[in-house]
Amino acid sequence: MTAATAPAVRFERVSRHFGAARAVDDVSFSVADGEFFAMLGPSGSGKTTCLRLVAGFDQPTAGEIFVHGEPMAGVPPYERDVHTVFQDYALFPHMTVAENVAYSLIFRKVARAERRRRALAMLEMVKLAARADAKPSQLSGGQRQRVALARALIDHPRVLLLDEPLGALDLKLREEMQGELKAIQRQVGITFVYVTHDQQEALTMSDRIAVFNDGRVEQIGTPTEIYEHPASAFVAGFVGTSNIVAGETARRLFGSDAPVSLRPEKIALLAAGADPGPDHATAEGTIEAVDFLGSLVRYTVAAGGARLTVVEQNRTTAPDRALARRGSAVRLAWARNHAQPVKDGAA
Repeated sequence: MTAATAPAVRFERVSRHFGAARAVDDVSFSVADGEFFAMLGPSGSGKTTCLRLVAGFDQPTAGEIFVHGEPMAGVPPYERDVHTVFQDYALFPHMTVAENVAYSLIFRKVARAERRRRALAMLEMVKLAARADAKPSQLSGGQRQRVALARALIDHPRVLLLDEPLGALDLKLREEMQGELKAIQRQVGITFVYVTHDQQEALTMSDRIAVFNDGRVEQIGTPTEIYEHPASAFVAGFVGTSNIVAGETARRLFGSDAPVSLRPEKIALLAAGADPGPDHATAEGTIEAVDFLGSLVRYTVAAGGARLTVVEQNRTTAPDRALARRGSAVRLAWARNHAQPVKDGAA
């Protein structure tokens, strides 16, 4: 395998232990060149440690890390062709926006006029050229994040590492920045390795996702694969919401003791006794709770010895009708292939 054909990043049986704590435990995966790859998981799952290992801020206890086919053992951070964007932006408050973006070019002996030109080109890409002479304190959180991104990209690194870069933003701005980040990644064609605990971010932006849990990778796949075919109860419960049942309850509802995951939106609420057709499984139940969520209505239904969550889009202008269904007898129906087997019975 040549450097031209090698993955952008490759982990080969990598572990990082801190005493008895195994922050990363025998992890192997590859990130393709030009890919938007998300490392998703809860706090303490190992995803940020993996990012630090790629950046060179930490070293593995065991295993090897390769960047474009080159082993990174002993290579200091400043000699790796990767840059990192942090959640706190780390902008210099006494410098202008353009000076912040161009900062790394000083050490490469780039002339002042050329530094300015390249900084303005980067700021144009992130739609901030008009604020080139402002100070970071004069910008919004989203604007500061775009400045940090422009600064990281000005050297054209082959891999960009992003450590929860949108975590400090409010929900609406975070959603706007998700689209902008993905558009910028497509424009520059650089490999993005993105750490997040927000499953919506990972699903929205990524080409592929690695779901981390307790120092290990539970599953790697496209957003569709991860969501529609979770490999474990942990993945099913962490990436979105899922009904996970096992044992006797699973046998009553799905015909087998094996643990099963069924997404709430895959379940239809029908009138008691209604026939959904031969391709569907059914269960009789009673609505125990109704939660109005604006665009969605969430039902908790007792059925087959389990409490199942069901969600429906709010297509009516009378949400009180949904709330009034509490206590009603219903029939639940779902396509048989939407009940996905998972490795374990507890999320």
